[in-house]
Amino acid sequence: MMGASYKTKKELKEAIGQPLRYVETSFFGLEYKGNGTLYVVGPSPTSRKWFAQIQMENGLIKKVE
Repeated sequence: MMGASYKTKKELKEAIGQPLRYVETSFFGLEYKGNGTLYVVGPSPTSRKWFAQIQMENGLIKKVE
């Protein structure tokens, strides 16, 4: 699961329409996709205070759940 570089999920939701700020965490290859669904944890991969499902379109955040 990728780390999202936002203090809160609310801050991530406010970034809809912008590129995602993230940290790759997988040993098995890149997780980031510019189109499709991503699952992230925040505010960092080691400090898991919130989780989100993100819809990406053309490299921009389209929806946050």
